[in-house]
Amino acid sequence: MFSIALTNVLITLFYILPGYLLKKGNRAKEEHLSTLSAILVYVGTPCLEISAFMSMDYTPEVAQNMVYFFFATLFLQGAFMALIYFFCRKRYHESKFRILTIASVLGNVGFFGLPIVRALLPNNPEVACYSSCFMVSMNILVFTIGVFALTGDTKYMSLKAALLNPTVFGFLAGLPFFIWGVGDYLPTPLTSAISLIGSMTTPLCMFILGIRLASMSFRKIFAEPMVYLAIGLKLLVFPVFSYFLVLLLPLPLSFRASVLILSATPCASVILNLAEMHKGKTEMPADCILVSTLLCFLTIPLLTLLVR
Repeated sequence: MFSIALTNVLITLFYILPGYLLKKGNRAKEEHLSTLSAILVYVGTPCLEISAFMSMDYTPEVAQNMVYFFFATLFLQGAFMALIYFFCRKRYHESKFRILTIASVLGNVGFFGLPIVRALLPNNPEVACYSSCFMVSMNILVFTIGVFALTGDTKYMSLKAALLNPTVFGFLAGLPFFIWGVGDYLPTPLTSAISLIGSMTTPLCMFILGIRLASMSFRKIFAEPMVYLAIGLKLLVFPVFSYFLVLLLPLPLSFRASVLILSATPCASVILNLAEMHKGKTEMPADCILVSTLLCFLTIPLLTLLVR
């Protein structure tokens, strides 16, 4: 698994290069990012999830494990956030400690994590559906506990936003493909188009990251000590914490491996989005996203050595 993980993580990181070079060559501008991000979130995300469900045949066991995976990841993320809050609560008036709480947990489980777990477990197509379950559980926490952690105010928590978003829509739209095999009754060009758009999401996500990286000073990116703490917790402590908790349960290898690898994905861009939405400081979230993405080529392959 080590060599497969290393190869696929490096390939994923390679997609950063076109965006970086285009920005340095003045062929891409930061103003373009909002449009690209909208395409990624509102079109790419649903297609990614639908294509994941199209690759699966329904069995009661897989459906049951998906429910387990959703609640397991919901609990693991919430529990780890609670632990960070417990240790940092006396300094929660400082934004960097609130950002630390969510940066240590929220990861790029879809665009980055899904292709990695697929490559590691090619004979277990259910891992793609596990990634979708993780995306939904993370979104619920983003707009409830995550927003509270960032702002310190419950008035910004929104159950409506947690339940009505492109990730949940894509998940619900994908279920009929999994349960009833709807994809078998649709024209092949249509299902191929959905799969093609879904496969575009990882390169597009990395292109956007490359443009952001080219717009920032490397010296400033690596200057904030709190960024390293957040990254250490996100890339190492949180995945190990999650893996050893599920290791105690009688679950299949694909389930345990998916929890480990998806928990080890780099910080999610939603952290930066939340900071921008609530007028918080954006430097630390941006640095966490970029540095964790660049360093995960070391941590993800090493963590695969734990899988058994």
